[in-house]
Amino acid sequence: MFYHDRELQYKVRVDKPNPVFARMLQQAIGGIEGEIRVCLQYLFQGWGSRGPQKYRNMLLETGTEEIAHIEMLATAVALNLEGAPMSVQDEFAKDKMVGAVLGGIDPRHVLSSGLAAMAVDANGVPFNGSWVVGSGNLAADMHANVMAEATGRVLATRLWEATDDPGMKDMLAFLIARDTMHQNQWLAVLEEIGGLAGAHPIPNSFPQSEENQNFNYSFVSTYIGNDTTEGGRWTSGPSIDGKGEFRVEKAQPLGGIPQLAPPEPRGHAQTEQMTATDAMLGTVADKVKGTLSGSGKGG
Repeated sequence: MFYHDRELQYKVRVDKPNPVFARMLQQAIGGIEGEIRVCLQYLFQGWGSRGPQKYRNMLLETGTEEIAHIEMLATAVALNLEGAPMSVQDEFAKDKMVGAVLGGIDPRHVLSSGLAAMAVDANGVPFNGSWVVGSGNLAADMHANVMAEATGRVLATRLWEATDDPGMKDMLAFLIARDTMHQNQWLAVLEEIGGLAGAHPIPNSFPQSEENQNFNYSFVSTYIGNDTTEGGRWTSGPSIDGKGEFRVEKAQPLGGIPQLAPPEPRGHAQTEQMTATDAMLGTVADKVKGTLSGSGKGG
């Protein structure tokens, strides 16, 4: 169950409305770095959380806080749109020429929402639910959350630089501060469940003895030259999880040339494609022979 308070989490003040900045703020609402993404990400992770209850509780509380951030940004968009031209004629009357897309504002703020925020990014592209990460693995989700907060904080700092409105700078400074906390919050969970050594590789519940031991700590250099990439932390010494040794290996084609069977006739490829090579026919014949041989054993 969710409850709503009529007051905003933090003051939203616009000293000088700016429809162009309203469009930029849309990225912080419905963009891939935006608040809808982190809100839904934390809530879905929480709703599906299994294990200690404290992680579920934390995720749901933080996801709910992100709803408040959407509310703040939507209010900021609406305030920045107050006084925006409601027609092309208004824009003509103002400066005798229409700039690119009504001088940079999003026409859908006029045409679709009536000077209000929408669940879209700065280009008017609707929010995409496929950006929401909820794997059911606590460590994997915490890494995804750090990335989401990090890119969100980068966006908020760029928006802060893009405005000279004191009220907008104040609101963004608050959101930037919350991003700082949330980054640290998710990192604290990773530290609590074992840090880099204990939590990795993710999932740490899979037995590493089942991995291919020739490749689990090798940096495969795909550079075509004779020399290899060396000198980085990832090329030598103990692995970050403390369970192996980094090494460099030159990339080699180990899988052979793939051979596919001729097209399925009912798929209606071209007639010229239906002719199989000798290698293909041999492969198909071997498969048929193996199948028949297997059937004979069972009879």
